[in-house]
Amino acid sequence: MNRVIINENQKGFLYKNGKYIKLLDAGKYYQFGGREIEIVNMEFPLDCDRCSLETLISDKDVAQQIQVIEVSDEQIALHYVNGKFDGVLIRGKYAFWSAVDAHEFRLVDISTPIVDESVPDYIFSKISNIYFTKIEVAEYQKARLYFNRKLEKILDAGTYYFWKTGVKIDVDFVDTRLTKMDIIGQEILTQDKVSLRISFVCNYRVTDYVKILTEIDDFEEQMHVAAQLALREYVGKYKLDEILEDKERMSRFVFEKLKSKEQDLYVEITDAGVKDIILPGEIREIMNTVLVAEKRAQANVITRREEVASTRSLLNTARLMDENQTLYKLKELEYIERICENAGNITLNGNGDILSQLAALFQPKDKT
Repeated sequence: MNRVIINENQKGFLYKNGKYIKLLDAGKYYQFGGREIEIVNMEFPLDCDRCSLETLISDKDVAQQIQVIEVSDEQIALHYVNGKFDGVLIRGKYAFWSAVDAHEFRLVDISTPIVDESVPDYIFSKISNIYFTKIEVAEYQKARLYFNRKLEKILDAGTYYFWKTGVKIDVDFVDTRLTKMDIIGQEILTQDKVSLRISFVCNYRVTDYVKILTEIDDFEEQMHVAAQLALREYVGKYKLDEILEDKERMSRFVFEKLKSKEQDLYVEITDAGVKDIILPGEIREIMNTVLVAEKRAQANVITRREEVASTRSLLNTARLMDENQTLYKLKELEYIERICENAGNITLNGNGDILSQLAALFQPKDKT
């Protein structure tokens, strides 16, 4: 005979010769004559090693003290204990002791990936991600959502949850910000057969996130080709000098061509322009030579202009001094002053005034 004690937080199941007999409450019991007792903890779901859950539930004493929930194939149950979320129950039948805690259950349909709005988002931070897929769309993005590779809808910025079912979930993102496209190093012949390498840039943003995917094969490549063709059309019409003289006209031409493609490409072209024009090596050397020659010619013109101006100024000064003796004397005194600043010693005698003697010193002497 064995003594068995069942505590207050426990229940016991009595078996005789392997057959379930009844439920036992807390207390002291003995095992003898084929009688056996299985003890379970009331804090955990009802589970028995010796008999099925259905057998236990069929006992009225057990049924009155438990809460039963059955979850179907395409369902999960959100389990709350004393008003707080405790976990997820998947397909199966469960029983919980109601004498210890208050249990609540909420069945959720997961036959489709769409999560019902009544399911709070915080639930997903408390359950394993084996049950759901999380998608985060940034503020500057749109997301295309696919179910089994079929476009379902466009997602705006935010966080989304989808149940993991038999449906394959995919998503791709589209940047809604202004995007730059570079067309680099296009080899194009001018009308006078000069090969130019032109780099072009344009800025755009997507306007229709569905049609740009479903009706166009690689819209970026389509834009790239449209810009290339516009550049070739323009450059082929003009000679090198005409192109270099007005690059803005080429930018406007290509921009207008791209604008005409906006509705077909489902984008908005905001601006476009020529970034670089690279000349062949020999043409570049010739143009550098021409530029140096032009600059030298401009420098010579400026030098001649200054010489003429200086000569004209001297002539005007001479004419004024010839007409005004006082001005002549002042100019003479000015030059004598400059000379005296650089002279060491000057000797004068007592005959005549000082100005006349100084002037005589600098008069050229007659060699005859």
